[in-house]
Amino acid sequence: MMRITDTVKHLIIINVILWLATMILLERGIDLVSLLALHFPENPNFRFWQPVTSMFMHSTESPAHILFNMISLWMFGSALEMRWGKIKFLSFYMITGVGAGLIHTLVNYYEFHTAQNLLLESGFSIAQINELFQSSYEGFYNILNSNASKIIDAQAVYNNGISYYVPALGASGALYGVLVAFGMMYPNTELMLLFLPIPIKAKYFIPGLLLLDFIGGVAGGFSLFGAGKIAHFAHLGGALFGFLLMWYFTKTQFNKNRWD
Repeated sequence: MMRITDTVKHLIIINVILWLATMILLERGIDLVSLLALHFPENPNFRFWQPVTSMFMHSTESPAHILFNMISLWMFGSALEMRWGKIKFLSFYMITGVGAGLIHTLVNYYEFHTAQNLLLESGFSIAQINELFQSSYEGFYNILNSNASKIIDAQAVYNNGISYYVPALGASGALYGVLVAFGMMYPNTELMLLFLPIPIKAKYFIPGLLLLDFIGGVAGGFSLFGAGKIAHFAHLGGALFGFLLMWYFTKTQFNKNRWD
């Protein structure tokens, strides 16, 4: 059992405070998710700070979301902070988290315009499409449902179009970056899943986890991190930024220095 390091401890405290505040304030009519989670940039709820603040928000629908993320942050993040120092670890964590949000947003743009193009091919005008997406999520669903017979692949329009409405939240993107770094630094460390108690070396475990998320992102499916609609490409984006940062570290003097 590894001791918890200072930066990891503070990150966990911030996440837990915001998770509790989200539940408490919602009962008083204040929705922190609308304010702090990462929304699609064309959504009226989007704010410029959300790529950062969304990293510290978690679903209140299930405690498992924040519980699993914080346990993972403690287990893997503490090992990196002990090796790198506080500033280097925090810089890595923040960059991979923001990078995850960037990749997620780029994928959302592709999905959103895919939905728009299908609607155009189905005979909807630009004005009708804009009106559709300016409605609430319930309005969007009802309009699609009532016009399903006229729309080319209405299910695909729905699956891609909800990216406009559903915000992203959680530390999972940054954690995937942390996992990649851990796997590159400690490739032979044996890890186990709670529901599959078989030790697997990190150099096999983490690529396997990324493969599951890739399959989930392309075909739909589950993820070991998260709750509700899973932002698979945010996970993969965090992993990508984590890999690129590790590659950069190994090519420069940053690989040898602690940043305290």
